[in-house]
Parts: sequence; C-alpha cells; structure tokens
Amino acid sequence: MVLDNMMKRSSLVIGTLGVLVLWICAWLFFPPVVSSNARIPNSADAIARGEYLVIAGGCISCHRSVEDEVSFAGGLGIETEFGTFYAPNITPDIETGIGSWSPQDFLRALKHGRTPTGNFYYPTFPYRAYAGLIEQDVLDMAAYLLSLEPVSYRAPEPQVSRWLFRWTIAGWNRLADLSQAERESFDEELVARGAYLARNLAHCDECHTPRSYFGILDTKREYAGSQLIDETIEAIDAEALADWTLNNFDLFLLIGLKPEGEFVGGDMNEVIEHNTSKLTDEDRDALAAYFTRHN
Repeated sequence: MVLDNMMKRSSLVIGTLGVLVLWICAWLFFPPVVSSNARIPNSADAIARGEYLVIAGGCISCHRSVEDEVSFAGGLGIETEFGTFYAPNITPDIETGIGSWSPQDFLRALKHGRTPTGNFYYPTFPYRAYAGLIEQDVLDMAAYLLSLEPVSYRAPEPQVSRWLFRWTIAGWNRLADLSQAERESFDEELVARGAYLARNLAHCDECHTPRSYFGILDTKREYAGSQLIDETIEAIDAEALADWTLNNFDLFLLIGLKPEGEFVGGDMNEVIEHNTSKLTDEDRDALAAYFTRHN
C-alpha cells in the first residue's frame, strides 16, 4: 500500500514536471503566428515605397556585398563581443538569397527573428527593432528586394563562442522581453512618426543604447550611448541633445553638420550618406522633432 502511494506520487511529480517542461519548450520555441493572408505587392508604387523603406532602414550598411557596395549580396563581417557575424545575401537568388521566400517568411524574419526553416537569427540582425514595423511596410520592403537583380553568393557561417547556438536565442529573446522597459508613446503625429523611424525602421537603439552583460538593450537608458569593441558611440538622449534645435538636427541628418560646426565622422558618416540624407524632408523633420522634443 505504501509502495503504491509512493509510485502514484512519483508518477504525479514526473507528470507535472513533464507538463512544465513541455510548456516551457512551447513558450520558448513555438513558431510565431503571422498573417496567412499577407501578400507581397508587385506594383511599381509598392516597389518604390519599399526602396525608400529599405534606404531608411539602413539595410545596405550591413548587407552590402564585400565586392560591390551597391549590391545586397552580403558577406560583410560584423564583429561583436560574442563573435563575428556575416550579413546574409538578401538578393532574390533562389539558392543563396531570398528568392524563394513567401510573404510569411518575410514577416517571421523581420518581426520575429525566425528563419524560413523555423530556426533563430542571431540578434545582430535587428529584428527586435523591426518587430514594431507595420506589416505593409515589411511587405513593401520585400517587394523591392525581390525586384533586384539576383546575385549568387553564400555568406560565411558565423564565428561564435562554443557555447552560443541558434537555439539559445530562444531564451535570450524571452529574457529581452522580460527586461524591456515600457517606452514613452506620443500623440503628436510628427513626433510619433519620428519615434517609429528611430526605434523601429532605422533601429537607432542598436548602436546608441547601452547593453547588459548578455547583450540586451537597456531601454531604461534609451540612446544614452554605448561602447562597441573598438568604438564609443555617442549619446543622443535628451541630455546629450540639450543644446540642439530642430533645425540643428535636421541639418545634421542631411549633411552631418553638428551645431558647433564640426562634421560627424566614423560609421555615422556612412549612415548619413546612404540613409538619412536620402529621407524626405518630412521624415527628417519627424526625426528631428522626436529627438529634440525635450528642448
């Protein structure tokens, strides 16, 4: 009788633990749900809009070919404390690029950081910023990328620490979710547009916000500056921009000129040349309104 009770209790404990393990696995690894009705447009207007969004998103900065800076064939090495990651080919080549991707593949990749096979992208791909993108923006970007000339090139595999595997990113994503601070929202249309551009499409946080030991953005200190391997990234928060006017910031985004008369250097010079200088006046005004809203 005692033995039967012990066996029943053991079975109950094992069963409970099994259910708990299954729940945790589902919580970590369950594939994201995206719209099954999503379609990639093929109109000239959608492709042109997608081109603008890809420029605003700075995609060429990472995905440019190592041989041709205007191609999205990838291969550029991005060095981090966790290893070297190589930007993949995002031209519509069937074998080595994104030519076989469905609308759902684009949504899962950009908004959830998942590959077409269900694996995890490493967060050097800023999918956590892109998670806030409007679905139609993602599909228009896809329309533009799929309109490009295919290039056959397969980027090298990442060179990472022995303990870092793609499946571990499932836990990293959840940890990042739990540590994410609630961000300020905006009613003013111009500032809200600037926030969307800065936080999501242009993913300014990825460089300008400090990170924890695990590489997770410290959103409580949004834009407070950060330290990369060999470069200090300047702060662009309210304190750092206290003396900037809306016109100062607009001119900075256009030609890289700071209020004190100096021109920006380093990687930001490329961001301005290839991205922010090509924005519409309205979107530069929106970014300026967002970043100088406390002034």
